Amino acid sequence: MQGCIRPDALPRGPLLWRLYERVAMAVGLGSLGLMCVLWLPFAALLYPLLPRRVGQRLGRLVIMWSFRHYLLLLTVLCGCRFDLRALDALRRERGLIIAANHPSLLDAVVLVSRLPDAVCVMKASLLDNLLFGSAARLARYVRNDGAHQLIKNGRHSLAEGAQVVLFPEGSRTSNFPLDALNPSLAVLAKRAQAPVQTVLLEYSTPYLGKHWPLWCPPVLPLTCTARLGQRFAPPEDHHAFTEVLESHLRAELGSTV
Repeated sequence: MQGCIRPDALPRGPLLWRLYERVAMAVGLGSLGLMCVLWLPFAALLYPLLPRRVGQRLGRLVIMWSFRHYLLLLTVLCGCRFDLRALDALRRERGLIIAANHPSLLDAVVLVSRLPDAVCVMKASLLDNLLFGSAARLARYVRNDGAHQLIKNGRHSLAEGAQVVLFPEGSRTSNFPLDALNPSLAVLAKRAQAPVQTVLLEYSTPYLGKHWPLWCPPVLPLTCTARLGQRFAPPEDHHAFTEVLESHLRAELGSTV
């Protein structure tokens, strides 16, 4: 996927297939919203009641299994195909930063569905969101309302052995294959002395990407593949490391898209 690809520039199938794509979109987005609503009251109730470690463990496992079943639903009913087997090699890794490209809103769902102790770095607005906030707070996801807070909370999660999932572009990709990287990931890796595992996420189309409106249906079948890139030791110079990381991701993504 090169440049800025918009949904109206992609070929569409016959009328009945386009109708199916719209139904699949409604089923997919509606099911995700329903999962969040069903878990919301339990997460909100358990957050102040459970000890921190018990609550975060339960919260992360519920999110992982919910996302895994959600992707199964997308596979069975919505014409999607996910090849995420490479992520299983990371399941038992501890104190690891996972750095992935960010082409779609589905990226966090894809990654967390295979990682039982994953901690996402989330925008403060999402952690305060009524639909997502309670589950994210119970799982003790990292609040990103500034570099200092991100690094402080990220270091704490890594010290506990969690896998911190971070998209170093800062937001969804605008100019494929990759936007310029934010140095926050490199600073966190340096301060926490944590290794960085790169993950390459590749989709058949940039569905739910930055230039794909939420109401616009996907082009089905939608395929998503996750593969592991290079693993880097904790950096000494965060500026140099950011450049090396960006070069690696560009080389890997540019060779396949």
